[in-house]
Amino acid sequence: MSEHKPLRVLIYSDDRDVRATVISALGTRPHPDLPPFEYLEVATEPVVFQHLDDAKADLVILDGEAVPAGGMGIARQVKDEIFNAPPILVITGRPQDAWLATWSRAEAVVSQPLDPIHLAEVVIDLARGVLQPG
Repeated sequence: MSEHKPLRVLIYSDDRDVRATVISALGTRPHPDLPPFEYLEVATEPVVFQHLDDAKADLVILDGEAVPAGGMGIARQVKDEIFNAPPILVITGRPQDAWLATWSRAEAVVSQPLDPIHLAEVVIDLARGVLQPG
């Protein structure tokens, strides 16, 4: 699959440390069968929608604990408003909040503290779905 253009991964969090942790955990190429990742770091809700309206993201990772707009609410709005929205991963503050992510209609959820191996596994599965739709 290496002939594919880079996979554009949007990471939303008002906390730059969360964004840096996600990027550090995934690296530039989380699996040799996937194309390299190109990251779009976003700190505000309007910019998330600007990138999604312009179809600039193939995969979205949203911080459920971000303020003032949390990732779960943004995920639900994306699924309601954007046709063929990219898959979404929501990061929750604790494992007990995973049920809330079902309300958001996110395709996947991971919780803090982030386990880099688990995060990579979940993102790799989502990325494979992007590259092999259906």
